[in-house]
Amino acid sequence: MRRRADTLAVEEPLEIRIAGAPLAVTMRTPGHDVELAIGFLVSEGVISRRSDFRAAIHCGGPGTGGEENTYNVLDTTLAPGVRLPGADEARRFYTTSSCGVCGKAGIDAVRTISRFAVADDDLEVDAEWISELPDRLRAGQAAFDKTGGLHAAGLFDAATGELLVIREDVGRHNAVDKVIGWALQAGRLPLRSTVLQVSGRASFELVQKAVMAGIPVLSAVSAPSSLAAELAERSGLTLLGFVRGRSMNVYAHAQRVRIDAVTRGDVPVQGGRARR
Repeated sequence: MRRRADTLAVEEPLEIRIAGAPLAVTMRTPGHDVELAIGFLVSEGVISRRSDFRAAIHCGGPGTGGEENTYNVLDTTLAPGVRLPGADEARRFYTTSSCGVCGKAGIDAVRTISRFAVADDDLEVDAEWISELPDRLRAGQAAFDKTGGLHAAGLFDAATGELLVIREDVGRHNAVDKVIGWALQAGRLPLRSTVLQVSGRASFELVQKAVMAGIPVLSAVSAPSSLAAELAERSGLTLLGFVRGRSMNVYAHAQRVRIDAVTRGDVPVQGGRARR
């Protein structure tokens, strides 16, 4: 037996407030907290434009009397006129690092209506290019290299192939919220003609977040859930799973994926026809 030091992924609670009022608590990896809060607000339909958000500041945590800054409480300020969640809505926002919708009262409560029409995005992407994205995402996971315990989400420009941003977190939904928060701050919403690549499975909540940000294509290295595929089909989002090497499955709106003669045999399609 050999003893050695090991680096662990940090997991701490973050309380998100709006104008001093508690809204949500999530277990996250510290870093890019403002992006996380902004992305969460976009995902929940509270804001959708850069002008909706004014500022955010870390403040003292519970029991500190406001004197000690734990950096685990973030108070946000929104623009005048932005409708704030009511008390009943806020009580449903408590989450964990493994589930971004666990506090919701029921499935109907998470079918948030997006302000962006994903179905209208006429983006087309090559399956060959999609197959490269997991490796490009993995190459940018600096924190994962040290800990082996973080999820990642990367946003790619389908027109240029550029990796626009990558974020890591113990929670897959947090990583996606950080990406969306970055995009809102950059004035990029809706995220038309982009592909969101995630390092794990494609859950319902990740599809919901992609739709809320106007992302037309979500690609995952692992499996989607049945509810994720259902929401993707209804929302007009192209959903890919098991994107590994030169193979992938297309679960919804396969018309956006061009398949050439080389990759054709490796792309099973469910719920639609792939363009060949």
